[in-house]
Amino acid sequence: MATKMRAAVFVERGAIRLQEVARPKAGPGQALVKVTLTTICGTDVHILKGEYPVKPGLVVGHELVGVIEEVGDGLTGYAKGERVIVGAITPCGQCRACLSGDGAQCSHGGDTFDAIGGWRFGNTINGCQADYVLVPDAQANLAKVPDGLTDEDVILCPDIMSTGFSAAERGKVKIGDAVVVFAQGPIGLCATAGARLAGASLIIAVDSVPKRLEQSKRMGADVVLNHVEQDVVAEIKRLTGGGADVAIEALGQQATFEKCLRSVRAGGTVSSLGVYSGHLQVPLDAYAAGLGDHTIVSTLCPGGKERMRRLLSVVNAKRLPFRELVTHSYRLDAIEDAYELFAHQRDGVMKVGIRP
Repeated sequence: MATKMRAAVFVERGAIRLQEVARPKAGPGQALVKVTLTTICGTDVHILKGEYPVKPGLVVGHELVGVIEEVGDGLTGYAKGERVIVGAITPCGQCRACLSGDGAQCSHGGDTFDAIGGWRFGNTINGCQADYVLVPDAQANLAKVPDGLTDEDVILCPDIMSTGFSAAERGKVKIGDAVVVFAQGPIGLCATAGARLAGASLIIAVDSVPKRLEQSKRMGADVVLNHVEQDVVAEIKRLTGGGADVAIEALGQQATFEKCLRSVRAGGTVSSLGVYSGHLQVPLDAYAAGLGDHTIVSTLCPGGKERMRRLLSVVNAKRLPFRELVTHSYRLDAIEDAYELFAHQRDGVMKVGIRP
């Protein structure tokens, strides 16, 4: 059995390199998964740029499809050779956070709530941009892929779909709501789809890239607005009769956060998905000095096998063209080129499929 494998490793700020590292073995309650498809997330780019700190030598990546290679002691109901996905967030299912329904903030056996505690792959443990990945708490996290679905069909489930959909869920989008989604990158497009599936009757998508605005129509948007060409806040208020019920921020910048807040009605909700790398401020006028009954919520990608099962069922129902968001393909050997493409948003890239 091989003792080494290839992996994308964070070396230092500005450098993620393909290196040879030790191949892990499955311990009790764990599973070793042979990665058949992974991808790059915007959060990985934050890591690359040094905007989100991780330890040098860490294998990055948190989105994967694969095949079970080893089953650890105590893991039941799974066998070598089965196709699975694993959520980007890997709750243990037993800690205080998990048992309180906050699995994204899993403390992995502890008794405290720890912000982003549930995100481990490519953050606090080795991730999946590699030949193999070791899955912790596998009983709670392995989701079997239905026959007939390709790797590309389901690669969005571990993070992008789960995160995007959670914007509508956390924002409590109701049937008949007017929803605006700022930024139509992969997560924003899935947020648009999530609002459609939740029953919104008017979905407004905001971006400046024509191809993304066109794609947003295919993902459920009724109206698309180019923020470079018009005053989108004024147009949103006109279209909604005073402001959206829910505004979703899917970029992680001060400007888009402010526009979300200015676009919602009194009593409306801002549902924030962006990862902010700078100081975030709430403008008092947009916040009505705290008197506007606004709600601001954030979310971390829900994980666990039941969440993945539900997302797989959405994909299997073929309601929306999620597969179209995987626009480019690379071998693991060329992952540094893939990062260069994705980080600079060249060639109309949405998501990059990377195959070991």
